[in-house]
Amino acid sequence: MSKTLCPCGSQKQYSECCGPVIKGERKASTAEELMRSRYSAYVMHEIDHIARSCVQDPDKNEIDLEETRRWSEESSWQGLKIIRVEKGSTSDTEGWVDFSATYTRKGLKDIHLEKAHFVKKDDQWLYESGSLIPTTIVREGSKTGRNDPCPCGSGKKYKKCCGQ
Repeated sequence: MSKTLCPCGSQKQYSECCGPVIKGERKASTAEELMRSRYSAYVMHEIDHIARSCVQDPDKNEIDLEETRRWSEESSWQGLKIIRVEKGSTSDTEGWVDFSATYTRKGLKDIHLEKAHFVKKDDQWLYESGSLIPTTIVREGSKTGRNDPCPCGSGKKYKKCCGQ
């Protein structure tokens, strides 16, 4: 039995938290539990769980498994924060989970903020849709002027190098 902490941040062992949900050994009992298992699946590169835990609707575009796998494998996952949960309990049929997932990909750190909508069909929680929560990016430090040396270190003026 693995003694690895679950990536979802629950402070439980993976084998007692998201692992059984990802492996299909048990169903998520709440929308938040499914959200946590989906994040853990990205960390553990368990893309089949991501696909299985989505509402299957022939009228909507299906998940791009290759791009999802690429995002999962090329990213270094730093953590999940559950911001807000609305409904989604064992007695509900729908719920919303606002969350942030921090990761680094191709040298860039990003925070994915999403309001995820879950529905319960045939006693199973499924991810139905999500909308990104807008964020404001604030510049640290001063802006590079057109005639300043380029910050890339080329020795050229910014306007003749990266500022083109």
